[in-house]
Amino acid sequence: MTHPIEIYDTTLRDGTQAENFNLSVEDKVKICLQLDRLGVDYIEGGWPGSNPLAIDFFKSMKQVELKHARLTAFGSTRHFQNPADKDANLQALLEAGTPAVTIFGKSWDIHVTEALRIGLDDNLELIQDSLAYLRPRVEHLLYDAEHFFDGFKHNKEYCLATLARAVAGGAETLVLCDTNGGTLPQEIPAIITEVQAFMERQPRPVKLGIHAHNDSETAVANALISVDLGVRQVQGTINGFGERCGNSNLTSIIPALVFKMGCSCKVGERIEQLYTTSRLVDELANLPHDQYQPYVGESAFAHKGGIHVSAVQRNPLTYEHIEPEKVGNIRRILISDQAGRANVLSKARKFGVPIEADDPLMSSIISELKNRENLGYQYEAAEASFELLMRSTLGLQRRFFQLEAFRVMNHKYSMDKQPFTEATIRLHVGGNEVHTAAMGEGPVNALDSALRKALTRFYPSLEDMELVDYKVRVLTGEYGTGAKVRVLVESKDLHDRWGTVGVSVNIMEASWQALVDSINYKLLKDEKNR
Repeated sequence: MTHPIEIYDTTLRDGTQAENFNLSVEDKVKICLQLDRLGVDYIEGGWPGSNPLAIDFFKSMKQVELKHARLTAFGSTRHFQNPADKDANLQALLEAGTPAVTIFGKSWDIHVTEALRIGLDDNLELIQDSLAYLRPRVEHLLYDAEHFFDGFKHNKEYCLATLARAVAGGAETLVLCDTNGGTLPQEIPAIITEVQAFMERQPRPVKLGIHAHNDSETAVANALISVDLGVRQVQGTINGFGERCGNSNLTSIIPALVFKMGCSCKVGERIEQLYTTSRLVDELANLPHDQYQPYVGESAFAHKGGIHVSAVQRNPLTYEHIEPEKVGNIRRILISDQAGRANVLSKARKFGVPIEADDPLMSSIISELKNRENLGYQYEAAEASFELLMRSTLGLQRRFFQLEAFRVMNHKYSMDKQPFTEATIRLHVGGNEVHTAAMGEGPVNALDSALRKALTRFYPSLEDMELVDYKVRVLTGEYGTGAKVRVLVESKDLHDRWGTVGVSVNIMEASWQALVDSINYKLLKDEKNR
């Protein structure tokens, strides 16, 4: 590729149309600043004519300086009954004060006659008239040809005529939108090629862009094929968020453009920030990170089978298509019942545990690991528990406290009120016996609170620790309510996050195991950092 590719992010507008995806104005500003640091060329901030949140965002952004990205306001062509200079939507776009404006118009004749309920020629006037009004008033003007691919397949001549009117109106970039997400990759080349031939007959050159939705699971492929054919702008969202099944995923598109297609783009200079950007969007939207996402998922460079691990440690190219560090990710060696010495040794080196491959105790660790996994334990998401297991097997684990007994009581004293929950714990720290109780929002929270209450005066750093996630999985359904369960706990302090696991037929016992491991790991970590 010789020409540079523009990256146009619409996470803050199209992405927020995803179910359960919500951002405050402050969240949107934070994401905008990170996208600018990443090197995104255009950041679509929202539709100022549609809701007060978008208006507040654009007001806030007037106090923010972007180093590279062009903030973009989004809207539609004017209403049929309004002249351009009186149209509220176009006026809201100008009032946003952004260096770039994107408006969309109808490319599919069915939408013109059924949705807008106007004549086909009237729609052509709307497109040209709206763009012509905006052209002298904004620095960069883009046109989204909504439903372009469906329109092209239904009425090619009219669809192309809408592009011609957008050119006449002054748009510098025409974006071809697969709004319903139903176009397949093999359809793209013929359509793009015909559009390019049509554009060559226009009075001035205009860039082409692609905006794909993922309803057929082909948005990324459609975007990459379009770029390979000469399209110069790619629109999408971080992590693929968007209406229905989402938009084309920029966290997959950008690395493919940079590392596999040799494209030039500003993001390529800062692509190591891609993983951080992906996680920031998820965190601010309060959504779990998709661990299986290509490039930026936690499992994207995770290796589980012993043969795979051994090969990757000799040469990562054997089972990795790029180096994880290039996008800010890391290689992970997982621990499971498939694990061999290579897996365990890799983890030992990561944890700073002094053991070599030929150490006789290596077999003891592997044997204990497999025995535990036969009981239902899994350590892929509970590496802290595995480090404790390894150190315990080697006799390296200090006993920070010793449990004597615990009791958890749920008392439903009124049918119209929540149960009263209390946990009581008796334990020893050194020569000191501690007997304490705490209430909580449910039995696990009460148990966690009582345990912390008992230990904090001996280990004050526990004040900085909190439980951030708690998951329960029933391992077998054959015993009904007497089935064995696995509890996964995720904890964090001011610096790290870690996972621990517990397994039992008793959910409180499983929870206790995971909680105790979590606290032991925190204390171990603090001890190592002294």
